[in-house]
Amino acid sequence: MSVSTSSPEKGIRVVTVDHPPVNALPASGWFALADAVRDAGRDPDVRCVVLAAAGRGFNAGVDVKEIQRLGRSALIGANRGCFAAFSAVYDCEVPVVAAVQGFCLGGGIGLVGNADAIVASEDATFGLPELDRGALGAATHLARLVPQHLMRAMYFTSRTATAAELHAHGSVWRVVPRTELHAAALELAREIAAKDGELLRLAKAAINGIDPVDVRRGYRFEQGFTYEASVSGVGDRVRSTFGEDGD
Repeated sequence: MSVSTSSPEKGIRVVTVDHPPVNALPASGWFALADAVRDAGRDPDVRCVVLAAAGRGFNAGVDVKEIQRLGRSALIGANRGCFAAFSAVYDCEVPVVAAVQGFCLGGGIGLVGNADAIVASEDATFGLPELDRGALGAATHLARLVPQHLMRAMYFTSRTATAAELHAHGSVWRVVPRTELHAAALELAREIAAKDGELLRLAKAAINGIDPVDVRRGYRFEQGFTYEASVSGVGDRVRSTFGEDGD
């Protein structure tokens, strides 16, 4: 598992996740990602963070097989790690631009839903397959990307939405060919990073302060039901079928 950082231009820090085959992160990976985003935001020379991923998809959520293998201890670790990573993106002292390619599922929705702007490739898809994985959560973040009734339909069916559909809803800033994703994300980050650094930090704090939804409390509330599903046995029952269809 690898979470790396780079500084391609003045004022911009890129945080990249690379965990083959599908960027489904174990608990330790979520904590590593949280640390990298927090560190980037705390650097006074950074004015914008780009959250990116290597491979065919942006993020496939938590490592379900780790939970199958280790049980409730891994579930608690995943819950805490996701909460830390999502919070790190939301609370990052400077704006965060998510650069999304391929699939963005489960925990990936938590990351991009808490980002300040999203640039996506034409093949990007967004969704929450939680009910198919014996879990719940991140509806808080999906509701920041699509209207309420669409969010509910997507959540209950585990269907996905395309980057073009999210662009039509106004939640994706720009949709580009995959080969242009990195450049498009840097272009937006560059425009943001051209602003005064101190003022940007004040602006981020101000916008978070007027947010109509408390994303931390909302997601934490959802996590309680994920744990309840596990304790009752229904989560394990659903997770026991994970991988039978070739996942």
